[in-house]
Amino acid sequence: MFMRFERMHRVKEFEIPTVMKNGIGAVKIVGKEVKKLGVSKPLIVTDQGVLNAGLVNPVIDSLKKAGLPYALYDKVIPNPDLECVAKGTEMYKAEGCDGLIAVGGGSSMDTAKAVGVEISHGEPVLEYECAEGKKTLSKRIPTLITIPTTAGTGSEVTQWAVITDPARQFKFNVGGPLIAAHLTIIDPELHVTMPPLVTAGTGMDALCHAIECYTCHYAQPATDAVALLAIEYAAKYLRRAVANGQDIEARYGMAMAAMLAGLSYGSESAGAVHAMTQTLGGIVPVAHGTAVAAALGPVMEYNWMGEPEKFARIAQAMGVNTFGMTAEEAALAAVEAVYELVDDLNIPSLEEQGVSPDLIPRLAEEAYKDPQTVGNPRDIDVKGYEAIYRRCFGLD
Repeated sequence: MFMRFERMHRVKEFEIPTVMKNGIGAVKIVGKEVKKLGVSKPLIVTDQGVLNAGLVNPVIDSLKKAGLPYALYDKVIPNPDLECVAKGTEMYKAEGCDGLIAVGGGSSMDTAKAVGVEISHGEPVLEYECAEGKKTLSKRIPTLITIPTTAGTGSEVTQWAVITDPARQFKFNVGGPLIAAHLTIIDPELHVTMPPLVTAGTGMDALCHAIECYTCHYAQPATDAVALLAIEYAAKYLRRAVANGQDIEARYGMAMAAMLAGLSYGSESAGAVHAMTQTLGGIVPVAHGTAVAAALGPVMEYNWMGEPEKFARIAQAMGVNTFGMTAEEAALAAVEAVYELVDDLNIPSLEEQGVSPDLIPRLAEEAYKDPQTVGNPRDIDVKGYEAIYRRCFGLD
């Protein structure tokens, strides 16, 4: 409890190390921007799915037009692990690269950030885990440009990378302003090929970032502002983006929702949903976004009493007419609005995603140990996490 009090009352800061450029067709400026940043040979970091979908092609075309050589690392995996990062670092060195371009979702962007840590610090990224007894980052990573092809993690602007340590079956954070991208280029045309379930899962991740960061103990006016707009955009555009992938207005709105929600992290972290799903992802190979979507409603149901007025404001941001409602009624309406959204998007339950209810005791213990627990707006212990997980599985 002392740690929670200390973090709530210390001086807060909000830093944006990343230049943000966005627009339809914005990917065409990559080559020019890479040159402007002084990079002579970037390593493109991506995965096979993004590569096969042709989403790397406009990046390569722009680099060629600018007369820039490049290397391609396309071995990123979902929930990237230490080996995935190490192989990227090895290629960066072998190819004589002096910058990074991440093209893809959160996995590609987090891998590129982690490669940057290993290049700049000369040690495995595990040495810089955000944990007691570990080292803190002391050097800026090499120039990094992020180009998201999904609208969810916000990793294009966050100051975090999430990497899996298979030996511990644990996903850990590395973070701070020194790991953030130097530039992000957000082009909604790169998002139109996302399948509906991926659109739904990543979009719910963006919504969750905004809701958690708006209500957590780390919240401050700057993060509140971007979080609320992210919630409004997600509520307005996510259903449309899932229903019609070619709806470029909806794709642009969700791209902005993800970016704004990423900014809402500020220099801090989230709450119980991400404590649960981040640790879960280290144990069971679930897609992060759909796991978040399945857990968000039950966590909000638990948390609303910690910040009833803010939860009431979330209801308004999601389009609920709260006129005549008490703060409590409006707060509960926000919870119901999220449940309705999850139903409309046909998000599979945790059990349908391959998570067994038998894991509840272990998952609750791991979630409680996650550092994001500290930010949760309502006090929570292992029993609290067990109760939320039981709700996720429909056992209560």
